[in-house]
Amino acid sequence: MPTETFEFQVEARQLLQLMIHSVYSNKDVFLRELVSNASDALDKLRLAALREETPDADVSDLHIEIEIDKDARTLTVRDNGIGMSYDEVGQLIGTIANSGTARFLQELRETKDTAGAEGLIGQFGVGFYSAFMVADEVTLVTRRADESQGTRWTSRGEGTYTLETVDDTPQGTAVTLHLKPADPENQLHDYTSDWKIKEIVKRYSDFITWPIRLVSRTPAAAEAGDGGAARDPETLNSMKALWARSREEVSDDEYHELYKHISHDWRDPLETIRLQAEGTFEYQALLFVPSHAPHDLFTQGFQRGVQLYVKRVFIMDDCEALLPPYLRFVKGVVDAQDLSLNVSREILQQDRHIRMMQRRLTKKVLSSVKDMMTNDSERYATFWREFGAVLKEGLVTDAENRDAILAVASFATTHGDDEPTTLKQYVERMKDGQDDIYYLTGESRQSIENSPHMEAFRARGIEVLLLTDPVDEVWVDAVGEYEGKRLRSVAKGEIDLGAQKDEKTDGERQKQTEEYAGLLGWMKEQLDEDLKEVRLSSRLTVSPACIVSDAHDLTPALENMYRAMGQEVPRTKRILELNPDHVLVKGLNQAYKEREDRTGLAETAELLHGLAVLAEGGQPKEPARFVKLVADRLERAL
Repeated sequence: MPTETFEFQVEARQLLQLMIHSVYSNKDVFLRELVSNASDALDKLRLAALREETPDADVSDLHIEIEIDKDARTLTVRDNGIGMSYDEVGQLIGTIANSGTARFLQELRETKDTAGAEGLIGQFGVGFYSAFMVADEVTLVTRRADESQGTRWTSRGEGTYTLETVDDTPQGTAVTLHLKPADPENQLHDYTSDWKIKEIVKRYSDFITWPIRLVSRTPAAAEAGDGGAARDPETLNSMKALWARSREEVSDDEYHELYKHISHDWRDPLETIRLQAEGTFEYQALLFVPSHAPHDLFTQGFQRGVQLYVKRVFIMDDCEALLPPYLRFVKGVVDAQDLSLNVSREILQQDRHIRMMQRRLTKKVLSSVKDMMTNDSERYATFWREFGAVLKEGLVTDAENRDAILAVASFATTHGDDEPTTLKQYVERMKDGQDDIYYLTGESRQSIENSPHMEAFRARGIEVLLLTDPVDEVWVDAVGEYEGKRLRSVAKGEIDLGAQKDEKTDGERQKQTEEYAGLLGWMKEQLDEDLKEVRLSSRLTVSPACIVSDAHDLTPALENMYRAMGQEVPRTKRILELNPDHVLVKGLNQAYKEREDRTGLAETAELLHGLAVLAEGGQPKEPARFVKLVADRLERAL
């Protein structure tokens, strides 16, 4: 059959021009696409051979070969796979036989950002066309495995292509690129360079099932008089997709090496998690929990996500869609057999497959942490020390898995200095008549334990959770309760510990309230700018006063957190509680009743308020004035 010339269909012609003239930040993806196509062709031949559909096909050494000729400046990607017939070449290569072409072109034109235009390739059958980003002319020679005659397709990407039949063509497909001159300024590298080809294959195609062999014809070989003979082929890919092999076939050392390769961490992982999902949507996952938290885990630019492969072809380095933000420390690989990609292999569609994978992977990680907690307390303690703070973010953001996260969460407690407790253990230890789970937030265990708010609880032996992570301020409100028990801050609202052996009767408390009523009202007037109420305390046994928030008010720490994020938060007035059994408060009440001139008492009231603010870790509104008042009092005492 003579050589025939055809015109590309309109969409294909437009696509070619966009491919050639658009500015792509990463032109290396052309080789990934050609290797991926070759791998698919080998997969199809193996399947056809198993079904005995191609009895004459040679399947003894299925492989992909990349040949570079430095003299001719050509690069050839060759496979001995299923191949294509004459009609298939015209249909699949000469046209874009896909209904989504128009939408593809529109999105390609409209994409402005570099990340989005990273090479809008990989769907709608356009991967092959990426070759024109780096080549002036492309020649494809192919022979279908069950046919005797081959086909040659040639185009310069200028609107036409030629088709002809050829004899003596080996089984499979060879795509030869006549490369453009290297232009590093426009990210057009020298693709006749051995190291560059090795780099691209290692990055994108290392785990392809089939061997990828590099054959390099060098000018030196030609000068030696051997006609430019090639060096012995070199296999570039490891083909070690550990996640595709059974656990018994892989050693811990191999898993650890893969983790170090992925994470760039020199330490072994704390936990290795395998997952194989079968059924209508198949994928495999190999995840790792590091043994140490990275230093930038809580910074805005932290790169989270796992590596995504489709049929062992590398797609994305940090696929954020596969795990929620509170599991951003997890590293690993997810390999899907068939995944819907939005135009590009780089940009994932938010479809049901992605959401399904995220749910399954999240539950698998949490169940692995639960197993660790149950069976290896030492490793769990390491995990919680390193990642507990970030995992607790999920209590706020992931209502679906909140119970699972609570089940693996542990907290410092007044019950013991060393052993943290779970909420389940706390509830089991609750005293008779205790209805709430008590907690207190603060910067450190020491500052919380020394807080005046803890005094009555310590005196009565009531356990309090000691929460020191910034996220603790948020999740306790989001969760609200556990097994019907309210989570209650000992620094908010009124605390009635009457059921816990309070030595005062209701009558005695009422009498005390009447006795201090005048002082409380007067102090409220004096400190009205800062306080909404002054009242007697049931939580103090040693300190003269403490400052608390109303039951539904934001804590100062939470207010500061919102302001740091740029959110305006109205200033909240606090509540001052006085210890009626403290000698200072008793003396202040006596002086209030006896003196008509209460100027000095007003300063004392101001000092008492400032001391309460300092005791909870805050700062007086006017530090300089507070220091002056303290200095004046000290001077008079000498």
